[in-house]
Amino acid sequence: MNKKIAIIVQRYGPEVNGGSEVLARFLAEQLSDSYSVEVLTTCALDYTTWNNYYPQGICRVNGVPVRRFAVEKPRDMEDFNKLAVRAADFSSELEWLEKQGPYCPEIPKYLKENKDNYDVFIFVTYLYYLTAAGIEAVRDKAMLIPTAHDEPPIYLNIYKNVFHCPRVIVFSSEEERDFLYRMFDIQNIPGDIIGAGIDTSVDTDPAGFYSKYGFNEYVLYTGRIDHGKNCPELFKYFIEYKKRNLSGLKLVLMGKEMIEVPEHPDIVSLGFVSDEDRVNGMAGAKLLVLPSVFESLSMVVLESMAVGVPVVVNGRCEVLKGHCLRSDAGLFYDGYFEFEGCINHLLGNSDVYITMSQNAKRYIDENYRRDVIIEKYKNLIDKI
Repeated sequence: MNKKIAIIVQRYGPEVNGGSEVLARFLAEQLSDSYSVEVLTTCALDYTTWNNYYPQGICRVNGVPVRRFAVEKPRDMEDFNKLAVRAADFSSELEWLEKQGPYCPEIPKYLKENKDNYDVFIFVTYLYYLTAAGIEAVRDKAMLIPTAHDEPPIYLNIYKNVFHCPRVIVFSSEEERDFLYRMFDIQNIPGDIIGAGIDTSVDTDPAGFYSKYGFNEYVLYTGRIDHGKNCPELFKYFIEYKKRNLSGLKLVLMGKEMIEVPEHPDIVSLGFVSDEDRVNGMAGAKLLVLPSVFESLSMVVLESMAVGVPVVVNGRCEVLKGHCLRSDAGLFYDGYFEFEGCINHLLGNSDVYITMSQNAKRYIDENYRRDVIIEKYKNLIDKI
């Protein structure tokens, strides 16, 4: 009989585009061919408030059973932002964790009461309440995909136990593994560097995207448009770039706006777009630009490389820098003048651009093809 697997993640659904949530959906759908998979998640859609959006109970998303539990205490963003700078502002780290959310104690309770009904529990991302409060109860059957990076919360004492609980840890990159080894001394826990699978067979239609939106000379940013992704710096750099460089180049944004986007004739925010527009827009971009400092893998970088579009990334992020160095399919910058230099070097040298485009596709094909990734996950699951 196939093993029964529970995937625990804070949000789940086709409308959710966070990195760890997309990874959870990929795993749920791809592993369903070999195992009996069920997703355990909240009713939340918005990660800033955790307000209940989806109905409570069991539904199916692309054929996968999803068991949703209500969030008991939505987050008060104003209150949390005042106190989130230092965990010491709270009476305890547990209080901080509950306010961080999504506070849904029914899921840890369900895990404790049903641990014998599943063979493997896969926790996607270390940060949130569901993992920190739930992994202890099922530690002998737990796989942790931490999607971690060097950020203030990971230094809280409460996470030491989280990283010593699982039977298996799946790292998204060499940089994440090395950081967590130094941080928690967990070299004795079995694991592997796997990452996420990318569909390399998707057909793209850049011309259709150009026709729909009326432009074709652009660099692309896709993902949440907020401070956490360092978007204000990207806006500042691009506006300065346009002052110093006469061209028709635009910056196109795809994703939910969590902060105000500057009014500028060459900055175009499309908001949340369909999967079709997202893939076609990515394939039609000159470059993908990612200013984020905190990444554990970056699906958008891998997706961009899969369609042969080189990347320009923030060199202060070791993971993004590592992708560029290993693939030779992108450049990284530190400061405005390197940002400008990266864009002009790639767009002004067709031979370099073509080589990097070819390198990008080869990097994905050799390291992140879906069949390769899923086989690695299955090998680890079968050992639990």
